[in-house]
Amino acid sequence: MPKRTRYDALVVGARCAGATTAMLMARRGMRVLAIDRGAYGADALSTHALMRGGILQLHRWGVLPRLLEMGTPPVRSTTFHYGDEVLELPVKPGHGVDALLAPRRTLLDSVLVDAAQEAGAEVRHQHTLTDLIRDGSGRVRGACVVDDEGRCAEIEAGLVVGADGLGSAVARLVDASLLRVARHTSAVIYGHWSGLRSSGYHWHYRPGVSAGVMPTNAGRHCIFVAMPPARMRDLAFRADPAMGYRRVLAEVSPALAEAVAASTLESRLWAFAGRKGFLRVPSGPGWALVGDAGYFKDPLTAHGITDAFRDAELLADAATRGSEADFADYAARRDELSVPLFEATDAIASFDWNLDRLKTYHQALNAAMRREVEHLLAARVGDPIEAGGCR
Repeated sequence: MPKRTRYDALVVGARCAGATTAMLMARRGMRVLAIDRGAYGADALSTHALMRGGILQLHRWGVLPRLLEMGTPPVRSTTFHYGDEVLELPVKPGHGVDALLAPRRTLLDSVLVDAAQEAGAEVRHQHTLTDLIRDGSGRVRGACVVDDEGRCAEIEAGLVVGADGLGSAVARLVDASLLRVARHTSAVIYGHWSGLRSSGYHWHYRPGVSAGVMPTNAGRHCIFVAMPPARMRDLAFRADPAMGYRRVLAEVSPALAEAVAASTLESRLWAFAGRKGFLRVPSGPGWALVGDAGYFKDPLTAHGITDAFRDAELLADAATRGSEADFADYAARRDELSVPLFEATDAIASFDWNLDRLKTYHQALNAAMRREVEHLLAARVGDPIEAGGCR
């Protein structure tokens, strides 16, 4: 890497939020470098379900066909299991969306990186940000980056974007203030199973516990259980997480537990011990945050990737225009669309509900998701993001 290189934007993080941001900025004519400390196509802690808004954007960007060509199964229904009550909802076709998807992150992130590179962005893996460069006024003007061989380079950039997740180094270095913090969090354990005969998304709920089933690539299903963090911290659960996982499955759905018992675990069990959601100030002089770096909510409602796509587009629009007013608009629109989702998710993650009350929380969540889709559908016709596609 050259000693000093100038870019319009340096995106720190090249996963679903960062790769998308780099792709959209590059399609708008910006010179972009995206770096990621991990390897290309590495897995990530994620239950990887995409909702309608996320599929709509992938369709508009021309990325959706690649995920389907690579064997991601279409999800044509969502079924809610409230105890023994079953409510199945078909996915209604519209605006290029006739199914949902839950691609593995190994696939989704690499497809987005490929699309970013095709758009003209440079992407470098196994590169780590160590510090930010500021001018005399304190404005961020670039970053110090170390490659996998320990070589350091100074990257000059008109904008440094933190897309580096929950533990964002960019957010820490700019001391991004917290605007809102959740009151509750859930703990989640999931794995990928083969041999399960199930189509569509399935969300299971009983008081104090939840589970979900999502068909994903290679004939596997991602199956998670969720509970209050105190239960996962219980000594018996910690001593044998796999046994605890199966016990929660049996508690929330004996039929699902029986189906899983007849299936094969094809991965390790991933665990998320819980972390309260937050919204941070998303931009400042020479910097911006996107994805979990700026806005994280509990994973129980499986909406994080969809939000990351939405905010990547909002940020690319602001960065292309470039004024303080445009970044203020990015912040305002992000918060307007995020807060209702954030609050509904926080209520669900509390586990302080009976099944009737849970239904009202889901109604609030569904209304917030509809508003998000309406916002995306109102995007300008002929926008270069939409016209770009994947070559």
